[in-house]
Amino acid sequence: MGDTPKRRVAVFGAGYIGLVTGACLAELGHQVVVRDISPEKIELLRSGEIPIYEPGLGDMIVRNKERLTFTLDLQEALASAEVVYVCVDTPPSASGDADLSRVWSVVRSLEGAPRLRVVAMKSTVPVGTGTRVREALDAAGLGHVGYAANPEFTAEGTAVNDFLHPDRVVVGASDEETARLVAQLHEGVDGPVVRMDVRSAEMVKLASNALLATKISFINEIATLCEKTGADVEEVARAVGLDHRLGHHFLRPGIGWGGSCFPKDSEALRQLASNTGYHLQLLSAVIEVNNLQKRRAIQKLKDVLGTLAGGRVTLLGLTFKPGTDDMREAPSTVLAARLLAEGAEVRCWDPMARPAETEPWTSTTRHATPETALDGADAAIVVTEWPQLKEVDWARAASAMRRPVLFDGRNMLDPAGMRALGFTYLGVGRP
Repeated sequence: MGDTPKRRVAVFGAGYIGLVTGACLAELGHQVVVRDISPEKIELLRSGEIPIYEPGLGDMIVRNKERLTFTLDLQEALASAEVVYVCVDTPPSASGDADLSRVWSVVRSLEGAPRLRVVAMKSTVPVGTGTRVREALDAAGLGHVGYAANPEFTAEGTAVNDFLHPDRVVVGASDEETARLVAQLHEGVDGPVVRMDVRSAEMVKLASNALLATKISFINEIATLCEKTGADVEEVARAVGLDHRLGHHFLRPGIGWGGSCFPKDSEALRQLASNTGYHLQLLSAVIEVNNLQKRRAIQKLKDVLGTLAGGRVTLLGLTFKPGTDDMREAPSTVLAARLLAEGAEVRCWDPMARPAETEPWTSTTRHATPETALDGADAAIVVTEWPQLKEVDWARAASAMRRPVLFDGRNMLDPAGMRALGFTYLGVGRP
């Protein structure tokens, strides 16, 4: 790691991004304090418990306990901080724009930071936010404090590894000293640092997620066409992905994308374009395809069962992806709501999900195992590709279901094998 000085860093926000950022910077040798306004969250962290599930994060926090602290107190966080990382939520507002109220709350609190040299933005913000933050810092007498856009590109379930072994570290800054300091913070990270202006760095995050969402929606469109023509989308995607210009990443057909980034960032980019008077036609279609994908799953069951009214349908997996407990924008929420609206009884299984005590989840029943959730069901939908589903005794499940109808929304099971066990098997883009 050379002779680069270790910094004192304050991370604002103890969510997924804030905790991973704080823990990884501590792992790199920096002195880090994570500040949040939730007493429950800080109390958990101080007691050694992690309020989210992220592989490797808990061990890293324990390993760096001498360099990583947690606080509710603003002055404690700012007292010696040379760098402040903004890692707070920016949810969609009523207008569809990103709600930056938490970002501005952090910016307004920085006036009394005696040693502050740089404010770095991890939160996903609209292009142009950095200019407004710069103006606010100048107005607060913090003209000497640099500003950098340092977007995150971590995926839940692999976030720690993604931070320490990234494809790139994007640093957007208007002055060389700020860019150098933020780059030096990442010394020891296994990935190239890419420097650019602030507005370009802000755009990179939105554009990256929009392109990934586009690949998913594209292969789902091809999957629908495969169903109508007798082609197999799995074979098509495999061969398409071997083209080095395209790659196989995210060419996986399924029920659609969800989570904390793709839906929010795609809508934010579309809204950003609308605010400039430009309509992003391609991205609008990408979002529409994704919204329809969940509803097509319900229609497939109706085509087989005739009606869902009075039927029992099991959702296998609730989180938006395996390896996380995150339910944000999960396709399962739309599926459960639509099934209930059709008059079905909804059963659920997931090893980690913690659905909110709100509709539609208060009208569903949770089961401890896939097998008990399938008993007596008329149909099941594989929503999340949890590896446990590979271990289910599907022969027993077929005999225990009232009607062994299975929609494999992630194409994770063998169609011929499932049909041999007596299932009416439905996949995505499979003949």
